[in-house]
Amino acid sequence: MQEKSIYEFFKGIAEANPGKPAYRFKDAGEWISISWAEHQDTCQQISRSLIALGVQHQDKVDILSSTRLEWVQCDMGAVSIGAVTVGIYHSNLAPDCAYIINHSDAKVLFVEDQSQLDKIVSVRDELKNLQHIVIFDGLPSGYEGVLTWKEFLEKGKTVSESEFEKRTAAVGPDDLASIVYTSGTTGVPKGAMLSHENLLFSSWSAAQCLNLKPHYETLLFLPLAHVFARLVVFFCMRNAIVVNFAESMEKIADNLREVRPHFFASVPRIFEKVYDKISSGAEDAGGIKKKLFDWSLATGYAVSRLKQAKQPVPSGLAFKYKLAHKLVFSKIQAALGGRVVWAISGAAPLNITIAEFFHACGVLILEGIGMTENSSFTNVNREDNFKFGTVGQPGPGIEQKLAADGEVLFRGKNVMKGYYKNDKATRECIDKDGWLYTGDIGEIDEENFLKITDRKKDLIITAGGKNVAPQRVEKGLRTSRYVSQVVAYGDRKKYLTALVTLDQEQVEAWATAEGIPYSSWPELAAHPRVKELIEKENAEKNSDLASFETIKKFVILPQDFSIESGELTPSLKIKRKVVFDRYRDQLEALYDE
Repeated sequence: MQEKSIYEFFKGIAEANPGKPAYRFKDAGEWISISWAEHQDTCQQISRSLIALGVQHQDKVDILSSTRLEWVQCDMGAVSIGAVTVGIYHSNLAPDCAYIINHSDAKVLFVEDQSQLDKIVSVRDELKNLQHIVIFDGLPSGYEGVLTWKEFLEKGKTVSESEFEKRTAAVGPDDLASIVYTSGTTGVPKGAMLSHENLLFSSWSAAQCLNLKPHYETLLFLPLAHVFARLVVFFCMRNAIVVNFAESMEKIADNLREVRPHFFASVPRIFEKVYDKISSGAEDAGGIKKKLFDWSLATGYAVSRLKQAKQPVPSGLAFKYKLAHKLVFSKIQAALGGRVVWAISGAAPLNITIAEFFHACGVLILEGIGMTENSSFTNVNREDNFKFGTVGQPGPGIEQKLAADGEVLFRGKNVMKGYYKNDKATRECIDKDGWLYTGDIGEIDEENFLKITDRKKDLIITAGGKNVAPQRVEKGLRTSRYVSQVVAYGDRKKYLTALVTLDQEQVEAWATAEGIPYSSWPELAAHPRVKELIEKENAEKNSDLASFETIKKFVILPQDFSIESGELTPSLKIKRKVVFDRYRDQLEALYDE
């Protein structure tokens, strides 16, 4: 990896593949392709327009938008001339947007549409340093001075080629390329400063671990404000792989069938939802269909175990698996497009049950790990070398070790420069030797595979002195078809309790089949028979846990945790403190019974 800047890297890829499709997006029901040459031209127009607006070296350019082509192009246009991209989750509320815009010292803000602009208009008086707002879609209303996308691109026509080249030549590997704000599970978001070298190195190291072929395509639906999605864009760029932008989270299933990707990156929640749908569908079908599914799955598990052990599959079993594929697994794979070679799971722990199920069905999920502070990549399982339940081995050039208390530490060119305007927090997580303290507790086996066992700050210590990893407790019950979300509770208590939210569709179908009358969803969620159902599921799903790790009592909530309620981060992580504060009385009451 010799590139000195992201622009130099991008220019080389674009000029080597001018006519090849780089990106696709859907417009008016049709998938539209953008070639590398067209993409490069647009990115350069954006760079020139930013220069025309007065954006200087290391000025901040913020983007408030869902995942789409213009996001990537504005990112590339900004970093090419030495500006710094700051992504803001499109789901953020107006005060959160204002905090990031102000804290990052944004000079220019791109907003996706009128709904995002309305957020900014509501807090515009607080944004003292913001000079320009550009809207991607439509004509802005409610605020004067907002540039349309077309008006913005026109601005760049006054900037010469030589001025553009002068700016790109001045960018070095140590310059900031992005400030990525953490989702804030523990309080105010912190801005991780990522350099050109950080992002280039991480994408190079990740690309070395993945079997990325030039003809592959992927579907991107993760939020680009999260560095995980940016990493995917960068390592796809390294191999000139086509990135297709999903229309929305709601359209993922349709888009997978249309695009037919060879791989895609996701968070575990998507895999969990697919697993629930497949397993509950087979259960509901009953009869011969259920027997055929169970036989096929048993065959798939047998093959999976041999592949995990790197053992050959006997011809008789291979024949049975071929039949199982034809009758059952091909339909599951078709729902993902039919061409998926492997998928990546990151950003949160993946339940081993989910990984083994998909592998049995012929879909390999490669779990990996990264965090904002190390450019979203340190470890990943390989297609030819994986262990379910681990996040794989480190990528090339990345060191890992455990601290005395089991905390996972990393060192490499992927580690951020520090937190923006927060030297104290930087010193607390990066030591003088360059080791990044992740806050994860883990184990490293003899082959250097890393297993994450918990978050250091999330550990529950029971009244009996037992250390319990809440994620381990929660992920078992979360595989129930009737359960949506679980949050374990019980620090300094004599046993564990939990908050449980339900899968409304599945529970209502069950209630109808059981002949349980109800007039509203909250009434059904509070029904004693539903509590009995979840008690049974809890006992079954967590039967492999030690007694002190099991949930003894729980509160069923009638609604899911959400981003809008402030209980989830934009990357769908539980804000435990918020949730506990909100439901503490109900949880504490479980210990009085």
